[in-house]
Amino acid sequence: MKKYIPAKLAFGASVLLVSMTALSFSPSPTPDPGPIIEPCEVDCDFTRGQDPTSSNLEASSGEYSVATQSVSSSVSGFGGGTIHYPTNATGLMGAVAIVPGFFAAESSIKWWGPRLASHGFVVITIATNSIFDQPNSRETQLGRALDYVINQSNSSNSAISGMVDSNRVGAMGWSMGGGGALRLASGERLSAVVPLAPWHSGSNSFDQIETPTLIIACENDGTAPVGNHASPFYNRIPDTTDKALLEINNGGHSCANGGGVNGGLLGKYGVSWMKRFIDNDLRYNQFLCGPDHAGNSAVSDYRGTCNY
Repeated sequence: MKKYIPAKLAFGASVLLVSMTALSFSPSPTPDPGPIIEPCEVDCDFTRGQDPTSSNLEASSGEYSVATQSVSSSVSGFGGGTIHYPTNATGLMGAVAIVPGFFAAESSIKWWGPRLASHGFVVITIATNSIFDQPNSRETQLGRALDYVINQSNSSNSAISGMVDSNRVGAMGWSMGGGGALRLASGERLSAVVPLAPWHSGSNSFDQIETPTLIIACENDGTAPVGNHASPFYNRIPDTTDKALLEINNGGHSCANGGGVNGGLLGKYGVSWMKRFIDNDLRYNQFLCGPDHAGNSAVSDYRGTCNY
């Protein structure tokens, strides 16, 4: 409703109009301001832990203490395994499932469990239903293993009760397990995937992969030659997807499958990839992008779609 100045005040209209405008007619700004956005301070991302350095990523373990829980081989969907989890980390954590290769046991990839868990993940390393299982079966078993971990997190009787964020999960696999991990990455479930010296034959949907993918390959791999497996797999993944290929100098097929001589290199890149894309932690970009890869004599090739 409009307000008018009475006629009897006309003699002072110019002065009074100014006063009343100041007191009663302060107009709304044009355009109206939007809501005030407070800086995000709590639960804005999933970063946790100390600032990363090359030395702490290359060390045999991170800052968190790790405990384990065995998974019976009679479990449905995969061949049993081990859950590795931090004991002194708080808040919901991402989960990672890891599967071995053809004719290999859980022990071949088990070292990844405490390595990743000590940096703030809940990890399940698994055995397969059969050591002869092909990549499509290993894909299914990786998915079942993630289901198992999530169900355990939802159980009040589990050692990892309430620890896992079911929306942030990743997968790793060696050889045929790497092929299975790539197959699982073709869907929409994973936040990150790291195939290790991956082997896959026949048709695939790798050109549909949108999951951030780090392929770790071995230069002298005679079982899954880089030119027939890792490199074409990498090239097939769209360039619009966050991806990288790390090739280990002079490595044979097992170069990406152990915590020995290549443990520091594998840990640095594997942990960084999972932290960047499962925890959305931008602090780890520095280890995945930039010129430093070529200066490392242990790296014979590095490609990527930086910046992430």
